[in-house]
Amino acid sequence: MKFVLLIYQGTTPLPETEEWKALPEEEQKRIYIDYAEFNKTPGLTAGLPLGLPNAARTIQVQNGKTVVKQGPYLPEGVGGYCVFEAENIDAAIAVAARIPAARLGGAIEIRPADKYW
Repeated sequence: MKFVLLIYQGTTPLPETEEWKALPEEEQKRIYIDYAEFNKTPGLTAGLPLGLPNAARTIQVQNGKTVVKQGPYLPEGVGGYCVFEAENIDAAIAVAARIPAARLGGAIEIRPADKYW
């Protein structure tokens, strides 16, 4: 079964921010190493790198007109995603718990991939 893991950054320090710069260099390196190791997980297909949330645009159509807003739809924004093929949801949960954002102030949402309705 395939699961989509949505990575929400929450208060996770992001590169190029003051919060990131405040982290010790060793912790910054550890986070990069942890993501690199995570991306080697068997059954995992990493998503494309996403830009930072402030670069996002949210599009809605209201009364037939396209409305464009600066930023992500949700304040915390999706920081990334991946697809994980596993036997069951418990395996997906175990993998999601290894994502650094899960321990640094963010959260991981897991959804089973499904066919179109």
